[in-house]
Amino acid sequence: MTDAPQPPAFDADDFTARYNAYEQRAAALVPANKANLFSALGDAGITCVTVTFDGYGDSGQIENIEAKAGEEIADLPDTLVEIARTEFFSDEIHRRTQPLPEAIETICYLILEAKHGGWENNEGAYGELIFDVSADSLVLDFNYRIETSENHAYEF
Repeated sequence: MTDAPQPPAFDADDFTARYNAYEQRAAALVPANKANLFSALGDAGITCVTVTFDGYGDSGQIENIEAKAGEEIADLPDTLVEIARTEFFSDEIHRRTQPLPEAIETICYLILEAKHGGWENNEGAYGELIFDVSADSLVLDFNYRIETSENHAYEF
């Protein structure tokens, strides 16, 4: 009788090392992605973009993208922007050129994944990403939804 082949054992240290390497690769891409996006926004006269997101029950999405030029609501042009990203099990950097509105969405999802992976699960989360071009800042305002319970035990 021959023994059936056994699946390899899970190596937690290897997984952690790979995940840390992925996080470092992803974080290293943020400055260039931000610079490319802010350059396109600035060239279009956009001073601020506010992106609202909402997710729960294993589904999440961008709800709204509002661009402003000064105090006035502005349309986003279809200017092409290169965004770089990486995947967990690959050392490769993938570059994709997208129209500005899509590039904003891509950056938002990358930031949400990096800072709060699973933000759309269970009770989920909501918030805003604010791209302040004039201040060269990108702020994530993030809110987790939390379900709580109370136990009331009585003995008689």
